[in-house]
Amino acid sequence: MSHSTRCAACKSLRRRCPKDCVLAPYFPPTNPQRFACVHKIFGASNTTKMLEQLPLHLRAVAADCMSFEASSRVEDPVYGTVGIISQLQEQIIEAQSELVKTKSEIAFHNAQQQLQQQQMQQLQMINAIAQEGEDWPSSFSSSQQDPFPNVNQQLFEDYNYSNTFCGFEF
Repeated sequence: MSHSTRCAACKSLRRRCPKDCVLAPYFPPTNPQRFACVHKIFGASNTTKMLEQLPLHLRAVAADCMSFEASSRVEDPVYGTVGIISQLQEQIIEAQSELVKTKSEIAFHNAQQQLQQQQMQQLQMINAIAQEGEDWPSSFSSSQQDPFPNVNQQLFEDYNYSNTFCGFEF
């Protein structure tokens, strides 16, 4: 780089920006605040060492991560990015809880609806049976005889006998 277009890091450090400056591609002169945050938290020497130890294709991501961590630390000196992560985890837990609640409400509603359908079907069956029962005596002609003539009498006698014990009624 030429002397007139120093990177934000070299401007901040008040030094000449060499052509092979490790920081220049990641801290352009148009964004001096980015380097100021990174310098305040990590220091120029540590930032340079970290970037030099990485392959070229990973340096941009590392610079972005350092910048984000540094700006988070400046905004929240105690928690930094951990505070953001904690807030996001709380939001996830709240959303999961709300999802479980909503799913249980849906299941309850579906169960209620299924129960109502079953009750409606049972009522329809009872009505159909009652309708058949009403039609049965009229369809039972005088030429036909009751196939079980003594069943009702026998049931009545059995019921009366079960209510007595050794001649005593209960």
